[in-house]
Amino acid sequence: MLELEARPLTPEAFAPFGEVIDTRTSDYFHINAGRTRRYHDLAKVETLGEQARTLISIFVSQPVTVPLELAFLERHPQGSQAFMPLHEERFIVVVAPPGDAIDPAEVRAFVTDGRQGVNYAAGTWHAIQSVLEREGEFLVVDRGGEGNNCDEHPIDIRVTLP
Repeated sequence: MLELEARPLTPEAFAPFGEVIDTRTSDYFHINAGRTRRYHDLAKVETLGEQARTLISIFVSQPVTVPLELAFLERHPQGSQAFMPLHEERFIVVVAPPGDAIDPAEVRAFVTDGRQGVNYAAGTWHAIQSVLEREGEFLVVDRGGEGNNCDEHPIDIRVTLP
């Protein structure tokens, strides 16, 4: 079993897998007569393949226990997948680089601070939604359309928190 300790999520550490979505570290400009700050272009939405379209969904996830034990990672080869917590829910992020196989030496685990979201780049291996402490609601932006866009790869992983 692969043993990982989830480290704090940072844009630099997460860059090989996608983007961290966090208004606290992003530039903005004012719109709506100066009453609204627009944090613009925070993540690259990828929708690949024939008749692809962008979906916006709400996921409601039940909390996991720690240590978190995983039996597989999944990937979406035809599109990115973004998760943004709606109520400052912390969650565990487990990722591996895109490819046909998963190298255990390249698997990473992070823990968000509740205000951070993530955007998994197309093909990035990742764990299923793993919210901590309480039920969580997430705004999810991903790909819809024809074709298979979800692969699973078996791998035994145990994640702890510092």
